[in-house]
Amino acid sequence: MMPSYEVRCTRPGCSRPAVYKIAARWSDGTTEELKTYALCCAECLDEAYGTSCAKQQACRTARGETLEPPGIYLLARGRRDQALERRPDLEAALQGST
Repeated sequence: MMPSYEVRCTRPGCSRPAVYKIAARWSDGTTEELKTYALCCAECLDEAYGTSCAKQQACRTARGETLEPPGIYLLARGRRDQALERRPDLEAALQGST
């Protein structure tokens, strides 16, 4: 059994526990996964989401690859990416605030 540890916010200068995963669905046509841009606390969500969207827009994809816009997912201990709850309400609120 792997030891459990607390995931921390990845924003510089923040050491609070991460609550959200900001990630985009990526596929090469065969494999699909979430490309992680940030793990963040609630206080850093606005900045982390904005930065993640800018990074995604700057990404180039190869032929056959797809990369969706970043989504906000609620982190949950022991859950794999496919089982994380997506929060489109937070995405819409943050997109509307920019």
